[in-house]
Amino acid sequence: EATLDLAERRRIRSAIRELQRQELERDEETLASKRFRPERSGHRQDDKENWPQSHCLEEEQQAALAALSERLEAITSVEELTKLLRAAGEYEERKLIRAAIRKLRAEEIEGEAL
Repeated sequence: EATLDLAERRRIRSAIRELQRQELERDEETLASKRFRPERSGHRQDDKENWPQSHCLEEEQQAALAALSERLEAITSVEELTKLLRAAGEYEERKLIRAAIRKLRAEEIEGEAL
């Protein structure tokens, strides 16, 4: 705010963008680690009768989320991601899509700045 030097302002803006990009990457890593965190063993003990069925469903859901994550990496249009977001029914799917949208928008902003 206090500098009149345009080169210094550019350096400051690029440093801010870099910090935002790093924060976004950390958030995505945190989400990924939370998404694939194993269940607590106490819950399985309480529900021994239904565990095989619920375990299979959980594995299927994780496989579907991993496949969706790979698909999202290939999409480069915010409009396409928005359509997917509106069609998604599961919370975890919407969360992944929103993270992909944020990542694309950050890349667009970074590309415009360069």
